Amino acid sequence: MPDPVPGDDPALAAAFTRYLELLQQWNRAYNLTSITGLDDMTVRHIRDSLSVQPFLAGATVLDAGSGAGLPGIPLALAEPARRFTLVDSVGKKVRFLRQAIAELRLANVTAVQARLEDWQPPAPFDTVVCRAFGSLAAFAGACGRLTAPGGRLVAMKGRRPDAELAALPAPWRAMQVERVAVPGLDAERHIVVLER
Repeated sequence: MPDPVPGDDPALAAAFTRYLELLQQWNRAYNLTSITGLDDMTVRHIRDSLSVQPFLAGATVLDAGSGAGLPGIPLALAEPARRFTLVDSVGKKVRFLRQAIAELRLANVTAVQARLEDWQPPAPFDTVVCRAFGSLAAFAGACGRLTAPGGRLVAMKGRRPDAELAALPAPWRAMQVERVAVPGLDAERHIVVLER
């Protein structure tokens, strides 16, 4: 398996590998991801998730619609000083998240089963990130209220979403639209940072 992380931290690489092993085990029963090979999972799950790391801000991060913990768990492993909350509405996914959090001993992560539209967190978040949420307008509509004053929404996209950017609802505006390179991935990736 290729090294899942940039740099030379063997403990972090081992944690990523363990996460992918857990994902493979649970995937056999719960169909959490269509990507099943460790090499592909390393690129499409770990490296792709880490591509958003430079765009995070503040101490608290919400992974909106976390699914199997992407990008939240890889980010939490790489960023132990930040607090991550992973929200998904599907029970089997949240059960997997809680098991992964326990096995990886992630003290900086909480998993919540809820519909984002109905969920009332104890406090808003500095950064709300999503990997596969839908349109930017839908993301802002569902998650804007979960963002702290001065906070940001960060969307992981494939191709540059020009039509979605043009349809952004007020008061949200795109502060950054950056093309990112994911090592080993032959596909376009963009990060969109929205602020009020």
